[in-house]
Order: sequence, then structure tokens, then C-alpha cells
Amino acid sequence: MTPPARRGRPRSEDADGRILQAAHELLIERGYDRFPIDEVAARAAVAKTTLYRRWPTKDHLLVALVAKIQDEVAVADTGDIRRDLTVYLTAIATGLNRMRRVGRDATGEDDGSAGVVAELVAAAARHPDVGDAVRALFARRNALPLALLDRARERGALAAGTSSEVLFDQLAGALYYRLLITGAPIGADYVEELVGQLLTGAATTPNPERT
Repeated sequence: MTPPARRGRPRSEDADGRILQAAHELLIERGYDRFPIDEVAARAAVAKTTLYRRWPTKDHLLVALVAKIQDEVAVADTGDIRRDLTVYLTAIATGLNRMRRVGRDATGEDDGSAGVVAELVAAAARHPDVGDAVRALFARRNALPLALLDRARERGALAAGTSSEVLFDQLAGALYYRLLITGAPIGADYVEELVGQLLTGAATTPNPERT
């Protein structure tokens, strides 16, 4: 039996890539409030209908952009959980700081905002579909560091009762707390101390039979 023909043109990954690249450039140039979604289509050389069919609002588009940026951050498993988490979370912190700087006004002065991340958190609270997209993004992405912690527990680097989810909530939550609430710096030194202190509490007592 011949399968039914698919309707419509297939989605172009090339167009998606151009749109997200243009969105990234314009976000850095203009910031969230002045983000020109129609100009994204022009810069990406696609029809507005093409853009809006994929992402109906700027918030949907920016969620997709954040997903792309996060997917570019590797989650390595070298067998050294402290090192692997420090490298990964430092990369995440670097990205958060970059998104924070997008909140600066046209003069280059810090306007006190937490940047794009705060705007997307607010949009997720206001609009259920944006909230669903944000939660799906983090659920998919966080599966990688959670699996990293699971493997560390299985090989005895973490105590048997350690919850990967709770431990990662503490790690990631500290970064977002600084970004969204206190405004304190999120540097590499802070990340190293954060990971070190939390893993010290979650580590197993050294077994003399282990090598």
C-alpha cells in the first residue's frame, strides 16, 4: 500500500539556523525590550510567515535561541565528577553572565536587570505555552547533568542515597539565585567553591579498598 503523501513543504533546517543566528545577533545588539522580531526575518532572508509559523512570538523564538545556546555547551564525563561539574557549570555561568549583559542600555551602563533570562521567566509565568516551552527546554537539557550525577553515584563517587535531582537543583539554583535575586557575580571561582562544598557533603567516605 502506498503511504499517503505528506502535505506542505518540509521544514528547512537551513532557515531555522539563519533565523536563530539573526535572532542572536539582534538580541545582543538591541536587548530584549527592543528586540525586533520582524527584522529577524529580514536579516535571515526568510518570509515573516516562515518565522511566525515556527515561533509565533519573540518569547517563543528566544526560548528556542536559549535552547540552541545551551546545546552548544558540552557535558563531558571524564570520571572526575568535581571537575566535570565545575567545567559544565562554569560554561553555564558564562552564558548567564552574557545574557545578563544584554540587559544593559544603549549607553553601555548596567540597567540593573537580570537580562533575557529574567524576561523569559516572567513570560513563562504570564503565558502557559511559553512556560511549557521553557520547562520542556530545561527538562531535556538537565537530563544530561542528571545522568552524569547518576553515573558518579553508581561508581561510588557519591553516597548511595544522594539524589541527583536535589543535588543539581542546589547547584543550578545557586546560579539562578545570583542572577535573578542578588545580582552577585557568577564567576569561575564561585562555581568552583559551590561545586566543591556541595560535593564534599555528598561524597562517600573513602574506601581503602578502592584505588
